[in-house]
Amino acid sequence: MTTGTVTPDQDKPRDEDAYELDRRHVAAILYAVDTDDRDQLIELMEPLHAADIADLLEQINTFDRARLIRLYDREFDGEILSELDEGIREEVVRLLNPDVLAEAVRELDSDDVVDLLEDLEESDHETILDALEDADRVAVEQALAYPEGSAGRLMQREVVMAPEHWTVGEVIDFMRGSDDLPDQFYHVVLVDPRLHPVGNVTLGRIMSARREVPLSTLAEETFQIIPADQDEEDVAYAFNQYHLISAPVVDAEGRLVGVITIDDAMIVLDEEHEEDILRLAGVGESSLSDTVMETTRQRLPWLAVNLATAILASLVISIFESTIANVVALAVLMPIVASMGGNAGTQSLTVAVRALATRDLTGSNLGRVLRREVMVGLVNGAVFAVVMGIVGHVWFGLPLLGPVIAAAMVVNLVVAGLAGAGIPVLLEKAGIDPALASGTFVTTVTDVVGFFAFLGLASVFLL
Repeated sequence: MTTGTVTPDQDKPRDEDAYELDRRHVAAILYAVDTDDRDQLIELMEPLHAADIADLLEQINTFDRARLIRLYDREFDGEILSELDEGIREEVVRLLNPDVLAEAVRELDSDDVVDLLEDLEESDHETILDALEDADRVAVEQALAYPEGSAGRLMQREVVMAPEHWTVGEVIDFMRGSDDLPDQFYHVVLVDPRLHPVGNVTLGRIMSARREVPLSTLAEETFQIIPADQDEEDVAYAFNQYHLISAPVVDAEGRLVGVITIDDAMIVLDEEHEEDILRLAGVGESSLSDTVMETTRQRLPWLAVNLATAILASLVISIFESTIANVVALAVLMPIVASMGGNAGTQSLTVAVRALATRDLTGSNLGRVLRREVMVGLVNGAVFAVVMGIVGHVWFGLPLLGPVIAAAMVVNLVVAGLAGAGIPVLLEKAGIDPALASGTFVTTVTDVVGFFAFLGLASVFLL
């Protein structure tokens, strides 16, 4: 399959639909499916990249997806499988003709096959493994033996290595004579006699050097070795931190067993960022292809937690029931205090969770960050305290109501800054994912403190 770009829809600005599937092109593909015109379907699909075809399959309904896959048949490319959302991938695998599936899987690198198997039910594993050649099957099964989410699962077994004493000419001759080089690679890994990696040499340096130059003199200064049992989050961090293109993976004895490339590391980094965003919203891992019941199961637990914390805030309000009954204006202004605190806490929380994920927030700078967030809360609180103090006084004509809401605003925004930055750190120390649990705790703190401060001060000064 050839790769290409997707023609943008001409009736929309370029920057709004860049890289989106052209609706007219999609309509033409579906028309070819409706008319069983396989030749036309192949012609329309040919310019599309595998990622675009995956997007197409994810966007159309189940009925059209099944018809398209059956009509497309042997043109189905293995790269499409690796690009599909995991919620759709299992369905597509079961729709494919077994021979087509086998051919598609054989086209994939070992790391892509491992990724495919991780998202499928175990009952479907044998179908995929049977499609592989014996050597490839062994490589995939060995990768699957490593813990889920580890470098061993992320790596590809296809790696180009050379003895550290070789010259440029020797490695070029070796690569030209080899018939099983990876489709894409960036480095030749130098190894010692025990297969321990000792350096990386980029293909650019090899091609620009004379044949007699020793490879060891061309090795890159930055060289990171990844243990096979290292967590994939740490791998992604290393690639991002040290600007790696690829890195060798070693087993417990330090022997070279594979390589991780930047595309796989960046996928992990992207998934971690997406996961943090979803968890901050309390929805967990989800997909547009999830069913109603799957989505409900993911969201229900945290909605239940939010209900419990809302009841806690309501209990605080109930303590001051008589105060609210005497000064009805308090009921009108309470949501403003809680909302401002909640928003300020969410701002601090988002910054803190992101800093923890990138490892920029550490024990050495925690105190400074907390002081900054408290001071930001104090300044913002003072600004909005003046505004709400005037509003409260003018709106309800109560001289002391303005100072009361102003003081409550300052207290809540200071606490919001402290809670937003501090709670994620405490949760991480306790071994709890801060992205998943922080939002609920921060909201509870700001609601309880906001209500207590506002209603408590009102009870003292207004009654």
